[in-house]
Amino acid sequence: MVAISDVAARAGVSTATVSRHLRGQLVRSAEAIEAAIAELDYTPSSVARSLKSGVKYAVAMVVPDVTNPFFASVVKGAETASRRAQYNVFLYNTDEDPAREQKIIRAVVHNVDGIILAPTTEHDEAPAIARKAGVPLVFIDRTIATDAGDGVDTVLVDNTGGAAAAARHLIDLGHRRIAVIAGPLDTTPGRERYEGVLGECRRRRVPIPEQYRRMSDFREDGGYQQMLALLALETPPTCVISCNNSMTVGALKALADMRVSVPEELSLVGFDDLDLAPLLSPPLTVVRRDAVAQGSLAMRLLLKRLEGETGKARSITLDTSLTVRGSCAPPPADGRPARRKAQR
Repeated sequence: MVAISDVAARAGVSTATVSRHLRGQLVRSAEAIEAAIAELDYTPSSVARSLKSGVKYAVAMVVPDVTNPFFASVVKGAETASRRAQYNVFLYNTDEDPAREQKIIRAVVHNVDGIILAPTTEHDEAPAIARKAGVPLVFIDRTIATDAGDGVDTVLVDNTGGAAAAARHLIDLGHRRIAVIAGPLDTTPGRERYEGVLGECRRRRVPIPEQYRRMSDFREDGGYQQMLALLALETPPTCVISCNNSMTVGALKALADMRVSVPEELSLVGFDDLDLAPLLSPPLTVVRRDAVAQGSLAMRLLLKRLEGETGKARSITLDTSLTVRGSCAPPPADGRPARRKAQR
């Protein structure tokens, strides 16, 4: 068995330096240490490290929907950032259920060193469980409005600005019948994206009537049902902003079932990109963000806390950008409602 002392001897440094390097800290001779690890095929024993230090080398990632490609990318970023420090990442799915989230947190809080959490609502009680147990938390994608969120590092994106950019693009194309399919308003992205659309339309003096404000659940079927409801209106909208990728997939299916031509009869913008978005016909215009970077940053913040860093909590907001493709065009010249019978 190759020991950490063998790596230290080969690299010409102390075992403490190798240990700090393995925890992800910056050290001198990092390249020499990496070379020694490769030459000796050294693999740290997490069991031995845990027995010696009391550290479990485990991080829980608790997210609302593991089937959403956005959260898959977040987990990828976090897991990649954890490798140098030799932490294992365990993934848990709350299914947007606050009770399930609390159950998960209670079950894992004594078995992990830290938690990266996307809270189910802004009035979440689960973070208080982790805080009481003294387990470091980082919020990702969402935050909470209760006292349990005080002092917690947070990594968000510019939801409001991204949604406003989508509305601005449609207004600039000439649209005045703008609809929005929003996520739950008791979540950070649901509320901020909805407010971003309404705020930009208000600023540009383009009112959005109540029947064009559709509330959904960040799920595919929710997007499908809300798009059907919009198309069934006596005067349907000429464009729709869908506020997450799963709802956008549902909205696209509804448009296909109702034989509505995009963008000739109705323009569509989604929030969050899809791998197949550029390949769709037409390619989908989306608000993009770097989900991998978001996950990586959340993990790096958590690792710093696990290394003993103290100080004021940091709230970091990453940029979003509008990627214009082919799913948006000026509204129909005759203002014709986009209404079709469903396919049989």
